[in-house]
Amino acid sequence: MAAASFCSSGVLFGARENGAFLAQFDGLRQVEKMHMPLAPTKPQGLVSTSEQSRPWHPLLFLLPKEKRTPKRTVITGQGLVSVFGSDIDTFYNRLLQGESGITLIDRFDASSYSVRFAGQIRDFSSTGYIDGKNDRRLDDCWRYGIVAGKRPLKMPTLDLKPLNLIGVIVGTGMGGLTAFSAGVGVSCSKGYKKISPFFIPYSITNMGSALLAIDTGLMGPNYSISTACATANYCFYASANHIRRGEADIMVVGGTEAAVMPVGVGGFIACRALSQRNDEPHRASRPWDKNRDGFVMGEGAGVLVIQKHHTLFFSNVTSYYGELGECIERGAPIIAEYLGGAVTCDAHHMTDPRSDGLGVSSCITKSLEDAGVSPEEVNYVNAHATSTLAGDLAEFNAIKKSMIGHGLGAAGGLEAIATIKAINTGWLHPTINQDDLEPAVTIDTVPNVKKKHEVNVAISNSFGFGGHNSVVVFAPYNP
Repeated sequence: MAAASFCSSGVLFGARENGAFLAQFDGLRQVEKMHMPLAPTKPQGLVSTSEQSRPWHPLLFLLPKEKRTPKRTVITGQGLVSVFGSDIDTFYNRLLQGESGITLIDRFDASSYSVRFAGQIRDFSSTGYIDGKNDRRLDDCWRYGIVAGKRPLKMPTLDLKPLNLIGVIVGTGMGGLTAFSAGVGVSCSKGYKKISPFFIPYSITNMGSALLAIDTGLMGPNYSISTACATANYCFYASANHIRRGEADIMVVGGTEAAVMPVGVGGFIACRALSQRNDEPHRASRPWDKNRDGFVMGEGAGVLVIQKHHTLFFSNVTSYYGELGECIERGAPIIAEYLGGAVTCDAHHMTDPRSDGLGVSSCITKSLEDAGVSPEEVNYVNAHATSTLAGDLAEFNAIKKSMIGHGLGAAGGLEAIATIKAINTGWLHPTINQDDLEPAVTIDTVPNVKKKHEVNVAISNSFGFGGHNSVVVFAPYNP
């Protein structure tokens, strides 16, 4: 989708320190042109209508798109761990108020570092979600992911059947970085015989999905995706496709990250990617501001429960998944609908995006094709915009993040939750710290003050080192 397709309609942006939002504010389309998800129809081609688990056909991808009727997928739960805490409403209200959660680092002695601030999580508690012994052993990356994943599931064990149709994909960009760093340190100082037996398991990137499944008994599709800052969106896209192909009925999916530690901060300093505004950390992240000088590290986790529309197999809807059971059986509100998504690659550079935005624009176009909506129907874009010199303008060129820090692998999960809250509340939170707009940016970026706006179709962008692009599409739920 070319930049002009947005700008010609009049656009409205809102951003946070790890993400931004674009909305067509003037000239919204007529109601009769709004996207209204179609009622489920009988699948054609090679897709079975059986409600049981079915194998994927190796030639399915060859079918023309019009021959496939994707199952509708809806969002029925969300959980997070953030610098603003773990309550969804508190998280979004503080975004709406324009608060900054960026502060000086006190988790370790950063006094000698050229960057000494981040969106560091404090006062985190896993009580009721992780037992004491495991809680002491686990890397924060996995602690955040488990808590964010279990919160929408309501209780520590699951009483749903069949469990082989409920999967987990919780990705991470960097994995158990603290566990890895500690293991390397022990190996160097004391020798390999002193390495903890948990060194490998708690370092590898697939462990978030594995631990969540072990705790809940979920036996469906389970793996991790690691595409840097695009990770969570890749997970959403993959999970929805498992549901569309009939390989799962419910997916617990998102991203988690905990890289605010010596090696993580030092590594990004070495990449020259971070803002160095140590004297005013709360004003450091400033998407599209002419004086931006890099992104601000953040951490946390964001998880959604995505499921097939009208899933009816709950054996005990009150013991664990009570609200979801009621949502399906009694018509209680579903949070939002996932319409589609796409992933592409810039094929350009390890860390810099394409200046022409070609990879991003291609990804947006493909996501809208997958969702079955036109560019004119989109009136809200959660931009990746992380306050980097090259990245902000590259994304603007493709589509013609300021309060909680850039959450890396967790960013897409947190941004998806913020996007869904915008859909539910009709409020866009502001782009704080925007004092001097980049001259090339010719759109309303909702500077510093929240704005009322009804969202019809929203897209959420996430892009990662390596040129990984991902876009997912959400909309209000219409039965």
